[in-house]
Amino acid sequence: MTFTFSTLGRYIALRFARALTIVFLTVFALIYTIDFVELVRRTSDVPAATSLVLARLALFRTPAVAEQVFPFAVLFGAMVSLLELSRKLELVVARAAGISAWQFLAPPVVVAGLLGTLMVGFYNPLSAGLKERAAGIENRLFNQNRDSAAGDIWIRQRSIDGQAIIRAGTADFTIGEIGAVTVFAFDTAGAFVQRIEGSRAKLEAGVWTIFDARVSAPGVEPELHATFLLASNLSREQLRQSFAAADTVPFWALPAWIERTELAGLDSTRYRQQFNALMARPILFIAMVLIAASVSLRFFRFGGVSRMVLSGVAAGFMLYVATKLAEDLGAAGILSTAVAAWSPALVGGLLGALALLHQEDG
Repeated sequence: MTFTFSTLGRYIALRFARALTIVFLTVFALIYTIDFVELVRRTSDVPAATSLVLARLALFRTPAVAEQVFPFAVLFGAMVSLLELSRKLELVVARAAGISAWQFLAPPVVVAGLLGTLMVGFYNPLSAGLKERAAGIENRLFNQNRDSAAGDIWIRQRSIDGQAIIRAGTADFTIGEIGAVTVFAFDTAGAFVQRIEGSRAKLEAGVWTIFDARVSAPGVEPELHATFLLASNLSREQLRQSFAAADTVPFWALPAWIERTELAGLDSTRYRQQFNALMARPILFIAMVLIAASVSLRFFRFGGVSRMVLSGVAAGFMLYVATKLAEDLGAAGILSTAVAAWSPALVGGLLGALALLHQEDG
C-alpha cells in the first residue's frame, strides 16, 4: 500500500486514470453521435423535434447507456496503460528495481475501486435522473403516456383480507385505473376465496372499485355486481412505481423503494437485483483490471502481444456477458439476487489473479 502512494505509484495511477478517461469519453461521444443520428431519423416528421431538442434529448439518454459499457472502459483503459508502460520498458525498469507485478498493479486496482464507488454514489443517480428527464421529453415529442401500459399486466397486493393477484389488460397509472380486470383473491391463510372479473377497476383510498363485476366462489353460483369493493393497501404512486424499470431508480433511493414495494406486497426482486449489482460494481471494475493485467504484462520483445490483447478482450467480454446473464437470472428470481450480483465479479477477479499468479510466480 505504501508503494501505491509513492511517486511511481501515483505516476502509474495517473497513466491508468488518463487512459480510462480517454476511452470512456471516446465511447461516450460515439454513443451520443449514434443516438443523435437515430433520433433525427425517427423524428423527421415531428415538427417539434428541432436539432437543439434532439441534441439535448440525446445528451440526457447517453449517460445511462454509457454506464452499461463502463466496465469495458476500465478493461481497455487498463490494457492501454499497461501496454504503454511495457512498450516503453518502464515496467522492465520497475521489475529490475525489485518491484513486483502486484505492487505496480496496486495503483490501478485502487483507482478502479474508487472509480466504481464514485460511479455508484454519484454517476448512477445523475444518469437515472437524466434518463427520467429524457423519458419526459420523448413522451412530449411522440405524444405518449409513460404512465400507461397495455398487454398482460400482473399486480400482486396484500391487504387486511389476505392476498390478491390482479391481471389487467390495460392500465393508466395517472388516475389509478386498470381495464379488463381479473382478480384471484386468497385469504390470510393462502386459501383461494373467489375470482372477480370486471370491465375496469379504479384504485381509491384503501380499496379497488371494480365495475361490472362477476364474482365466482367455490361451491357458489356466480354473482353480478354493478360495483364490487376489494380491499387494498396500495396507493396510486406505489402502483405506478411497481412498473418502473429498476435502472431508472437512483442508487440512494433503492433501499426505500424496496421497502415500500415489499410493504405493499409487490415483488421487489428486480430492485434488489439492481441494488446488489450496483454494490458489486467496484469489485467488477477491479476484476476487469486484473483480467487486463493478465494479458498486458508480456514483454514486447517476446512477441505475441496482439494475441494476448485479443484474449483479454474476449475474457472481458465473457465476464460482462456472464454478469448480465446472472443479473437477468437474479431479476427473474431464479438465482439469489446477492449471488447473481456478486459471483461473476468475484469469480472474474479470482480468475484474473490466478492467471497473474501463474505468470509471475508460477
